[in-house]
Amino acid sequence: MAPPLAAVLRRHHLVLLPRLRLLLSTSHSPSDQSDFEPDPDQPLPTAPDDDGELTSFLRRISHAASAASSQKDALSLLLSSPSSASAPVATSPALHIRALWELRRDPDAVALALRYGDECSAVAGAEGAGPPPPAEAWHLAVWAAGKARRFDLAWAVVRRMRRRVVLTRRAMVIPMERYAIANEVNKAIKTFDVMEKFKVEADQTVFYSLLRALCKSKNIEDAEELLLLRKKFFPLTAEGFNIILDGWCNVITDVAEAKRVWREMSNYCITPDGMSYTLMVSCFSKAGNLFDSLRVYDEMKKRGWTPGIGVYNSLVYVLTRENCVKDAHNIFSKLIDEGLQPDVETYNSMIIPLCERCQLDEARMVMESMILKGIVPTISTYHAFLKQEGIDESLRLLRKMEEDGRGPDSDTFLMLINKFFELDESGNALRVWNEMRRYEISPSHSHYMAVVQGLVKHGCIPRALEYYDEMKEKGFASDPKLDKEFKTFLLANRDHWRGAGKYNIIPQRSKHFTRRPRMQ
Repeated sequence: MAPPLAAVLRRHHLVLLPRLRLLLSTSHSPSDQSDFEPDPDQPLPTAPDDDGELTSFLRRISHAASAASSQKDALSLLLSSPSSASAPVATSPALHIRALWELRRDPDAVALALRYGDECSAVAGAEGAGPPPPAEAWHLAVWAAGKARRFDLAWAVVRRMRRRVVLTRRAMVIPMERYAIANEVNKAIKTFDVMEKFKVEADQTVFYSLLRALCKSKNIEDAEELLLLRKKFFPLTAEGFNIILDGWCNVITDVAEAKRVWREMSNYCITPDGMSYTLMVSCFSKAGNLFDSLRVYDEMKKRGWTPGIGVYNSLVYVLTRENCVKDAHNIFSKLIDEGLQPDVETYNSMIIPLCERCQLDEARMVMESMILKGIVPTISTYHAFLKQEGIDESLRLLRKMEEDGRGPDSDTFLMLINKFFELDESGNALRVWNEMRRYEISPSHSHYMAVVQGLVKHGCIPRALEYYDEMKEKGFASDPKLDKEFKTFLLANRDHWRGAGKYNIIPQRSKHFTRRPRMQ
């Protein structure tokens, strides 16, 4: 498989002929998805009008990286190249950030591009250091390294930021978040503790960012323990407990743990606020506990907290799930009386449980009502229907999703492949696989594994082996369990494979089978 940097250049060679409009968002397939969040005060720039300069810059980075034996040599090569004299680096901060984004899957290339930009700005300063790259460029480099678990590179960028006197709190928070996602809880906490040494204030806002990162990565118990251990430095508040509640209510829906945290708030004399009640209503709603959802809602109003749209969406969901559809419809009127307007999540809160109960006609009526009000269905809306529809209707919905600009995405096809294999419809699962090409979605490791495991489960081992070989040829990691299973199969069928059907016949000249010489 080609290295990531080369893959970037191939994509630009083919795609940049028409003007590229890659937005820095999460509208890619799961393998491309990003949790990188720029500073809301300084959003990432949109795509430039001319991508020729971007392509040229990426090529220079690629040439230096391939020609040099180390990043130091690559940097020297870039700085000494003739092109650096006329165009030392991407001429605008926006273009520089875009280049880093394109290189995001190769943290070494990102670090090289960032260092090159920084060195060029220093040279441009003549009497001293010129303006360093913008904060978003540094943050993106730290994030790319952390996402690839190259924490050595992430810390190298952080240290350089400190030397350039541009170190920000966000640059320290990103490694904390990446450590948490990698389940390196102690290192995430240690990163928080060393912030003062880097002369970055570790205040309550940063502490709460650490707690959120731990909860998001399902290390909720560790987050709660840390909250209580540090209560002398960061006094307990409803906001802090809400972070833990959110973990138990939304990241992992565990009603028992959510109730326990609620009692802990009372034990520490912390009064629940509106967000606390909102989270508890959401938790009970997801668990299908209609009684407690309504009880907490009533208590919330008695305490003087005004329910927001999220609370009403939770009530719509639990009422519909418990087959109280008429009462769920009444919530829409209640929303308007409260000065709120139903949003797409309100409608989804009714459509999703209706689809789960296979009440597809009722769900379609709700969807039509939503569209008439000018609310466009989301990808979640379509997924709710796709989970229940047959192959023909599913293919029609995929086309509708494309027309509405709501996908389909990589998750859509993975869901459908798994669904049809579970329904013992291997042929339809493979139809969905072939349909991916029409929507220009490249199969990920998860897609290959779903197809291979589904075919093996249904006894189509020769066909599964074809996809497994293709998966490995694409550079994806093999699976030891499948390796063992295929090896056993191949040893048992060295001569031929007995059976009918085009999916069960393996040609004798297949690379896996060799004909034994005949006995003379």
